[in-house]
Amino acid sequence: MKNNIAKGVNSKDEQIGELTVAFINQSSTEYAVTVGGPKFDLVPVTKQKDIMLNVGRMYAQQEYDRIMELVKVLQKQANQIKRRLEITDAVHAAEYQFQVYHNQIYWLVFDSKTNNTRLTPMGPNSWSTGAPENYEYIARVKWLGDYTWIEVDEEGNPTDEASINN
Repeated sequence: MKNNIAKGVNSKDEQIGELTVAFINQSSTEYAVTVGGPKFDLVPVTKQKDIMLNVGRMYAQQEYDRIMELVKVLQKQANQIKRRLEITDAVHAAEYQFQVYHNQIYWLVFDSKTNNTRLTPMGPNSWSTGAPENYEYIARVKWLGDYTWIEVDEEGNPTDEASINN
């Protein structure tokens, strides 16, 4: 039998079956190795697991909530791009006989007299004698530098509309 695996001053090893068990001198370990040794509490493993689980869940939930906020932002951006494509398609399908310029604001209207969509530089309040009765104003639009169109409000800022009203 090989003596002193634990490298304690007065340690001895014991052979139990094919396993060598080191018995450590009480002066070389922080735990009691004799019946008369100091008492110590065992780690409450179940309680510790519960705490770890709760803390882990809390941090995972925070991360999940943060990601879902990012998803909302991305969803809003995706809806804006979808709307921009709808407006661009509607303007390209509209009739007009004037030169359009980047960063200028126009109106998309439905002309019930000719039963088609038109692009006009005149808004509903721009006419001196009032807008034509056969015009139904759909959207105020602006031509961007990337050759797409967006819907804008009275100040020329993009709107958050989700779909075109026909």
